[in-house]
Amino acid sequence: MITYPMIVVPFILLTIVVTLSTLRRPHFGRRMLASAIAAVVLLALTAVFDNLMIGSGLIEYPEDQLSGVRIGIAPIEDFSYSLCAAFLIPAVYTLLTPRRTA
Repeated sequence: MITYPMIVVPFILLTIVVTLSTLRRPHFGRRMLASAIAAVVLLALTAVFDNLMIGSGLIEYPEDQLSGVRIGIAPIEDFSYSLCAAFLIPAVYTLLTPRRTA
């Protein structure tokens, strides 16, 4: 049976690989800082709205398919998508932007 943690692992690995592949591109540190700030905001929003949606009964998860780690009543797996998006999207954009030659 495929569980939510098993679904999350490829996204995390892809995010790490793609983000690290931009290491030699200009402004890596600045991008990482911006991504970290975006991640904090997205994680806070995820915490608030996932807890509201789960608490209201809008979303339900099968307990046997979760890791069991929660923030409030939201499973930790839900937070991985926000975290990955904060780093993966800027990294992909960076890779798709042509390098400027001096």
